[in-house]
Amino acid sequence: MAREFTIKVPASSANIGPGFDVLGIGLNLYLSLSVSVNESSPSEKSINDPYNVDLSYTSEGNNDSVPLQSDLNLITKTALYVLHANGVRSFPKGTKIKVNNPIPLGRGLGSSGSAIVAGVLLANEIGGFGFDKNRCLDYCLMIERHPDNITATMMGGFVGSFLRNLSNDENDKVHQDLNLILPSPQTSPDFIPSNAPLNLGTHVKYPWNPMIKCIAVIPQFEVKTEDSRNVLPNTYEKKDVVFNLQRLAVLTSAVGDLKPNPRVIYNSMQDSLHQPYRKVLIPGLTDVLSNFTPESHDGLLGICLSGAGPTILCLATKNFDKIANDIIEQFKSHDVVCEWKLLEVANEGAIVEHSSKL
Repeated sequence: MAREFTIKVPASSANIGPGFDVLGIGLNLYLSLSVSVNESSPSEKSINDPYNVDLSYTSEGNNDSVPLQSDLNLITKTALYVLHANGVRSFPKGTKIKVNNPIPLGRGLGSSGSAIVAGVLLANEIGGFGFDKNRCLDYCLMIERHPDNITATMMGGFVGSFLRNLSNDENDKVHQDLNLILPSPQTSPDFIPSNAPLNLGTHVKYPWNPMIKCIAVIPQFEVKTEDSRNVLPNTYEKKDVVFNLQRLAVLTSAVGDLKPNPRVIYNSMQDSLHQPYRKVLIPGLTDVLSNFTPESHDGLLGICLSGAGPTILCLATKNFDKIANDIIEQFKSHDVVCEWKLLEVANEGAIVEHSSKL
């Protein structure tokens, strides 16, 4: 008896304006997994995989850097962690997974977060655990310590989130590398990795006016998360923290207004905690953030760096082509080539769709 299901996981934009490590938006650009399990007819590829998986991958970019062995690929590696933590040693024989990923890698649109969410949901289906989204989010947060993009991807919408304070025992479990909590094929069958503590994250969804669309202007180069973190200071002046807190309080309400106010949203999307430091990694960032305003471009509400960059996120209600193409021209003057996408908020977040049994 074969079974089939599909997992769809949205991209995300994090650090929205002043919401460094706090705010995230789920976006309707979907990583998808088409999964079939037929134990009576395993493929040769799944037979040769250490955990019974026939994995294929397509994307808009270069696929060569994406490993297709189940204990190396981030999606299946994450799934194996959840399976092992709950007493399941491998995927069923004859598991076939087709991944289609239009989310560009290393561009600040949450590609790794989407892969982690997909992996946890994959394990939940394969293992039949029946976890709800909140419990699935616990497992995601064992791997990805920054809840802003992970929460937006799993839950959808415009969200604020944080990790709760952990006990010493929980802290030891959570602060581990995925490579240390995932057993290898040679590991003793008695080994069980640390399970996820309950309720690691807390989140709230803010109202979002559906008139507001998201323009993602995507420079064609990657910014490594490690590099983007390394340029940040270890301490901040109080005035910079207050600057962001004040704007954060306004922005979370302003985007839900029935009639969005461009000046309010634009000014409340300013940041002092990460964008000023990351400009050294993104040629033209300073000019783009300063030259595009509601006065210069009708319909523009706000502009910020998406995640760690280099993608620029614009909130707008109209004139999407004009805004995007002018930003692309601005980047071109700095020898940076870009493409752009018009996206909407993915309110449902990650979803699983079941096919009829064959």
